[in-house]
Amino acid sequence: MKAAVIEAPGKVTVTTVPDPTPGPREVVVRVAACGLCGTDLHILQGEFAPSLPLVPGHEFAGIVVATGTDVTEVASGDRVAVDPSLYCYECRYCRTGHNNLCDRWAAIGVTTAGGAAEYGVAPVANCVKLPESVEVQDAALIEPLSCAVRGYDVLAARLGAHVLIYGSGTMGLMMLELAKRTGAASVDVVDINAERLTTAAKLGCSATAASPDELDRPGGWDVVVDATGNAAAIQDGLGRVAKAGTFLQFGVADYATTAVIEPYKIYNQEITITGSMAVLHSYERAAELFAAGVLDPTIFISHRLPLAQYPDALSQFAAGQGRKIVVVP
Repeated sequence: MKAAVIEAPGKVTVTTVPDPTPGPREVVVRVAACGLCGTDLHILQGEFAPSLPLVPGHEFAGIVVATGTDVTEVASGDRVAVDPSLYCYECRYCRTGHNNLCDRWAAIGVTTAGGAAEYGVAPVANCVKLPESVEVQDAALIEPLSCAVRGYDVLAARLGAHVLIYGSGTMGLMMLELAKRTGAASVDVVDINAERLTTAAKLGCSATAASPDELDRPGGWDVVVDATGNAAAIQDGLGRVAKAGTFLQFGVADYATTAVIEPYKIYNQEITITGSMAVLHSYERAAELFAAGVLDPTIFISHRLPLAQYPDALSQFAAGQGRKIVVVP
């Protein structure tokens, strides 16, 4: 089959690799669409993946074409979205319900072959059936949405909060949509990319700006979300949290990124600084929200490119062009 392969840091090609075969409790999925994510760029930089080469792609959905000998939950022809998370279920974190912090954490498309290919293999437990109302080509959005749902689990958002989001890429826009539905009094979005801010305004945020300095909230925001992973945005955001407010590190920063905190301010103003890592008990809920129309795929997916153009798609994503870019095998 054809697949994108990250062969070494900075090198990605589309080539032929062996077709996958399912284990007893696995299925093979004919990939309908696979989304690109910042994690893919980190893998290309030589981070995250323990070894290369690797077929990337942790955001994908498709049609089951083969099942293992012990699979009864799905059958060939079923339309599914795939949760990429792979846990050991044995370490302390798994046993205490923090599977996303698993000591042996792994993920399809990050540590094992993923969905940037004609076919992908996954444990049947990771497959969520799609209702007929959902287009399988759009369901690659469910994985990033499940990360956003996890983010709001961490926030335990309260009604009437004033929210500031840094970044209006796919993840920032998803956090915007969820903030609106969790009772925020206002949701402001900042980004240096004016074109992306246009989408945030279209989705109904309260205000957009290139900097929070342009917004009228001198006391700060109850919830500040970084959806960029950018050091300057993170540093600025830490200073925009209102008293008793929360800063959520949601964007994936480079390993070397650092920020300065003010311990006395955190103590004196009871500020919470927290993070949200990937998916945790949120994939099925994201699938249900997606089926209920929480996101408009025609807005969120800006580009659908053939698998053969995966290297170009990565370059386009890295340049900040468009919103969600998906490849279609």
